[in-house]
This record gives sequence, C-alpha cells and structure tokens, in this order.
Amino acid sequence: MLDVLTNNSIELLKKLISTPSFSREEEQTASLIETYLQEQGIESQRRLNNVWCYNKYFDINKPTLLLNSHHDTVMPNPAYTRDPFCPDIEDGKLFGLGSNDAGGCLVSLIAVFLHFYNRDDLNYNICLAATSEEEISGRNGLELILPELGKLEFAIVGEPTLMDLAVAERGLLVLDCQVTGKAGHAAREEGENAIYKALKDIEWFKDYRFAKESAVFGPVKMSVTVIEAGTQHNVVPASCKFTVDVRVTDAYRNEEVLKIIRNNVSCKVTPRSVRLKPSSISIDHPLVRAGIALGRKTYGSPTTSDQALLDIPSLKMGPGDSARSHMADEYIYVKEIEEGVLMYVEMLEKILVP
Repeated sequence: MLDVLTNNSIELLKKLISTPSFSREEEQTASLIETYLQEQGIESQRRLNNVWCYNKYFDINKPTLLLNSHHDTVMPNPAYTRDPFCPDIEDGKLFGLGSNDAGGCLVSLIAVFLHFYNRDDLNYNICLAATSEEEISGRNGLELILPELGKLEFAIVGEPTLMDLAVAERGLLVLDCQVTGKAGHAAREEGENAIYKALKDIEWFKDYRFAKESAVFGPVKMSVTVIEAGTQHNVVPASCKFTVDVRVTDAYRNEEVLKIIRNNVSCKVTPRSVRLKPSSISIDHPLVRAGIALGRKTYGSPTTSDQALLDIPSLKMGPGDSARSHMADEYIYVKEIEEGVLMYVEMLEKILVP
C-alpha cells in the first residue's frame, strides 16, 4: 500500500513540475493538489492558493500534528540547459523546477498523510497543509491560514535536508537605519556630517556580542550590508541610511533583539518585519528522538523557511538536498522520495500509533 501511495505521489510531482507555480501564481498547482486529494476521497479546504485537510477520524480532544510544505517555486535559474517544466527521469534523477525545493518533500508528506488517514487509533490528529508564497516569505501563504488550522501541537516542515533533522532555524531581521545630520559646504566648517555620526553605530553593529548564545548556532550575527549617503562631493551629507541583516538565533525572540539594538544605537531603526522568527525543537522531543533512533543527525539550518512563521515546536526535514535548491537543472532522486516516505512513516509510527 505504501509503495502505491509513493508511486502515485511521484506521478503527482511530475504534474506539479509540468505546471508553472511561481510565487503568487500557484493557482494551477493548488487545483492539482485539490483534485489529487479528492481522487483519494479526501475532503480538503482552500483559501487562495493554500490547500489543507485533516485525517478521517479527527478528534477535537486530541492534539494535532501539522505536516506542511510548499508548492510555489522561484523563477528558473538562467543557466538551465533543460526545459524546467519537463519532468524527465534520467539515471534515477527526476528533473524539473521545484522537484527538489520542495516538490519531493510535499508529495512525500502527502503520501504519509494518506498512509495514516484512515487510522482511528492515532494519538494525534494530522493536518496536512500545502501552502504558497514560501519562496518570497509572502503573507498569503501559511501565515494566512494558520488561524484556520486550529490549535497545533508540533510540526514537520518539508524542506530538502537529506532527511536529517534540522532542529533549529535562524530568524531574520532586516533593519533600515537612518542618521540625520545637517547639510553644509564641505570647504567650510559647516553642517553636521551624517556619515561620521553613522560610523559609531555601524561600528557597534560590527562589534557587539549578545549575552546569550545558541547551543546550535552560537551568537546572533549582524552585518551592515548597504549604505546610502551624500549627493555630491562638496556637500556635507545631512542624511545617512544603512541596512543591517540580523540573523537571530533560537536564544532570542526577534522583538528582544530589536529592543537591545534600539537601546544601544542613536540612529532611527525600522525593521522591515519581525515575522520571520527563529524556531527550534528540543533534542528530547519524541519526534527528534525517533529520527535519531533511525540514524539521522541533527543540525541547525542556515536557510529560512515557513518554519519561521510557526510558534510551536517544529522540525524541518525532507528528501532532497538543500544544495540543489534554486540551481540550474534542479533534480531530486526518485530513491530519495521513496526512502523519505518510508522514514517519515517509521518516525511517525513511534509518535502517532499507541
């Protein structure tokens, strides 16, 4: 039965690859997923390009596990030598845009959901969510439907990790900073140079070390990445703007880091968003222990995913290799999907089945 579900999911992945689904343009792949679930006798719900459903014997008194992955893709890498929408299989590799990131993960989780769907003796409910706009951290993806999914206990987020256990993920703050001075002629002792004022804060961002460090990632990392100031060579600049990239670890919440920064610099600090939170799951969580028992290693992921939108323990894990994501001639091994489905099931049987 599991072999049939896996084979069917691989055929679904071929259809998904054949259907362009750039972020904010995922209508057709959402419909494909809806249709596939209907063909399996599953009643699903949809909002915009997000599709979700629950196991047959959903029990309001039981906690719920979320299985989530995304069906949007980036634009094809300009270096493609193949048709990105042609799902060819050669030497065991299934080629195509979104095959690795994150189509293989999504169809594997769908197969796992169907495997457990009819069980009436599970310790947890299961919610499957195929979501959109992950590649652009959009607001109309997972974030849009989270309030409708009900209370969630923990989650598996399907991203290519070679089926290793990403037990933590960095959050992201992008800060727009502005220092105000006073314009004047550069030849005279006039004005107040905003660049010179900004240097003190820039130096602080370079040298500051936060008190708490993550056991997985170490310190919070801050990098000044863009500077904009001045209009011409003989005018003292009245304004200096710079951008700071902050990679927040699981030792802090984004809001805490922002408060510490504002307490230490004189410039105006405006975050573009505090939505992309650091996330983690305890090494002692039963799900992680189940993965370790199967020989999988744990690590901290440097890349950001929809995991950043969750306020519950979450594990990022899936077939495929993150190093292949967004590359030209993207592919996933068919064997990776087959082994991924089996490993997901073996892990979840230790959690879901009494």
